[in-house]
Amino acid sequence: MIATRACDFSSPLSSASPSGAFVTVTIPNFNFFSPSLNPNIIRHRSSSSRRLLRRLSFSRNETQSFPLPFAANSASHRSRTFVEHVAGTPHQTIEVYDFGDLESARNDLRNVATRRVETDVEVREIEDLPEEWRRSKLAWLCKEVPSHKAVTLVRLLNAQKKWVRQEDATYICVHCTRIRENETGFRVYRWMTQQNWYRFDFGLATKLADFLGKERKFTKCREVFDDIMNQGRVPSESTFHILVVAYLSSSEEGCFEEACSVYNRMIQLGGYRPRLSLHNSLFRALVSKQGGPSSDDVRQAEFIFHNVVTTGLEVQKDIYSGLIWLHSCQDEVDIERINYLREEMRKAGFEESKEVVVSLLRAYAKEGGVEEVERTWLELLGLDCGIPSQAFVYKIEAYAKVGDFARALGIFREMEKQLGGATVSGYHKIIEVVCKVHQVELAESLLEEFVETGKKQLLPSYVEIVKMYFDLGSHEKLEKAFVECLEKCQPNQTIYNIYLDSLVNIGNLERAGDVFDEMKNNGTINVNARSCNTVLKGYLDSGNHVKAKKIYELMSLKKYEVQTPLMEKLDYILSLVRKEVKKPLSMKLSKEQREVLVGLLLGGLRVESDRERKSHKIMFEFREKSQAHLILRQHIHDQFREWLPHSEEEDIPLEFSSISHSCFGFYADNFWPNGRPEIPKLIHRWLSPESLAYWYMYSGYRTSSGDVILRLKGSVEGVEKVVKALRAKSMECRVKKKGNVFWIGLQGTNSVLFWKLIEPHVLDDMKDYLRPAYEAIDTDGD
Repeated sequence: MIATRACDFSSPLSSASPSGAFVTVTIPNFNFFSPSLNPNIIRHRSSSSRRLLRRLSFSRNETQSFPLPFAANSASHRSRTFVEHVAGTPHQTIEVYDFGDLESARNDLRNVATRRVETDVEVREIEDLPEEWRRSKLAWLCKEVPSHKAVTLVRLLNAQKKWVRQEDATYICVHCTRIRENETGFRVYRWMTQQNWYRFDFGLATKLADFLGKERKFTKCREVFDDIMNQGRVPSESTFHILVVAYLSSSEEGCFEEACSVYNRMIQLGGYRPRLSLHNSLFRALVSKQGGPSSDDVRQAEFIFHNVVTTGLEVQKDIYSGLIWLHSCQDEVDIERINYLREEMRKAGFEESKEVVVSLLRAYAKEGGVEEVERTWLELLGLDCGIPSQAFVYKIEAYAKVGDFARALGIFREMEKQLGGATVSGYHKIIEVVCKVHQVELAESLLEEFVETGKKQLLPSYVEIVKMYFDLGSHEKLEKAFVECLEKCQPNQTIYNIYLDSLVNIGNLERAGDVFDEMKNNGTINVNARSCNTVLKGYLDSGNHVKAKKIYELMSLKKYEVQTPLMEKLDYILSLVRKEVKKPLSMKLSKEQREVLVGLLLGGLRVESDRERKSHKIMFEFREKSQAHLILRQHIHDQFREWLPHSEEEDIPLEFSSISHSCFGFYADNFWPNGRPEIPKLIHRWLSPESLAYWYMYSGYRTSSGDVILRLKGSVEGVEKVVKALRAKSMECRVKKKGNVFWIGLQGTNSVLFWKLIEPHVLDDMKDYLRPAYEAIDTDGD
């Protein structure tokens, strides 16, 4: 038996003797996976070298490690990352954070082996096998396996089941990794795990995971990683490190969250101390995330900071700056924590940069501390590096909080003077300020200036203007602003609701009913509980009981909650016709909701479960750049409203979640059984036309040639079940795999059949985006 190893040991290893002294053993370079070696031969070692390696080998899950000091990698200073600190204009400033790059994290893998000795993968020489027929067959398999694709490879291995043993399959797998055919090695490994003679091999799983991760095959690397975890073993430090770097190297959705999860396990479960470059790479990705940082991001950043400090590594200046920036972006700012970080920066000998001072300005402005804002402003001026546009906005916000709108307006004019024009965020803030104090003429003139600049994103300012007119009871001006908004930008549900409130207040119920119907029929706007209650109140007050009952039936269907004063009037009206008022809320999924969930889950919707898997919640996620998603988001939010946590905000976020409930257990068990997406065995029973429609709307698209493409995650076996289900509906399709995603294509007449099946369930506003080109041709032919 000869041990092969994936690591190069080119430096002395220090091992602690029982007496406490250190013994240094120098080991020559052994690189058994070098391409210069014969792939079919593993060289013999002398018996003395075998005994030496046995003495130096430790089990993977032992906590003994070599006492080498932790030193920051100088390569961590080689590259920079840019985080948007302010938005939107040529005058914006960019925060620069230097946390090192992923390359430095990869380079640190060379040093990981010196801190924990690797477990050997033991394979037997072909020449040592007693049977000549086995030697020839094994050599033939080593030659044939890398040249075949997945399906043919499995058939080839299945044909050899009668004689292949675990030792033989292990040799083939190791051979594939030695010749850099790591994906083929993974397929052989996966085939091995399905055989009844398979016994888990920790060393083989570790080497395979490491090689796959180095090639950025994070999905397959994670599968092997999970195999190790499912065996009750703790993966090696190198495996944790490589998997985190692989996730960070990908721009796919959800990879950053997975990187954080693996990093946290590395420390909490494995008890490892990651290299400084890994801490920096993860922190760099954290502050570079798109969108505003959430409270979860702050907690993760604090965890990284805590680990860097407690392990005695050097905390770089940009870590302090990034952490202060994250805290300043929160709705509730922790000023004490920010001041503590500033003090730590001073102790470390770092001066506060412009980015830190701007972050402080933001934090103090949210607190309404004018004195602190002025003092910070002077610090910013003292840096003599230019004032970013967003700093003016923060200062305007600070004075607005204390009610000094005149001073806020003066700052806005100063911004125009120094920057050569105000930014979009500047106009939004100053119009919001003057509207709150009901300065009508000033607000109108500012809005007119804003429109004349030709800048986009006018909607927030129109919403503020319309709110002001509503508070003042000026319906004519409100209606005029509403019509202007329809002409200049795409309105949203918020401005429609304000206009609807105004119509009901003045008693124009006929126009209110028309606007309500327009909202209901428009998928991008739609109605909500507020608009229904507004119209219901108008009909009840006017004595129009027939229309009031229709609105109530709509609210019951959509499971909206009726306001208490209106419910008392409804009780009396419905009692006249001996009809009991039903409670509009019922915590049971409707048939339509169940079919919608199946389609969305096929499209990639996530389900999160608690530790006991007794309660589950649905994680709804939509893409901002997808017009189809913006339309679908409103519809889904409305469809599952009773399952969502109560929120006062009318704007629907791109990501929201349902409440935790046991009703979602069926979907968690079938689609996310182990926290990973799976395709259920009985999926063919649940692929109704409505489910297919929502799958297509959520994660499908129409190609430039007019074909239909559906996105799907899961195993090969699960994809085959979906394909068979589509073929049972007389639709042929083609499947391609890219990364961990399968793409199912329906071409020509098959796309037409698919569209005819799902068209009744596709939202009207999305049909133009999704209708196949062949469908129009087919219609003309008829």
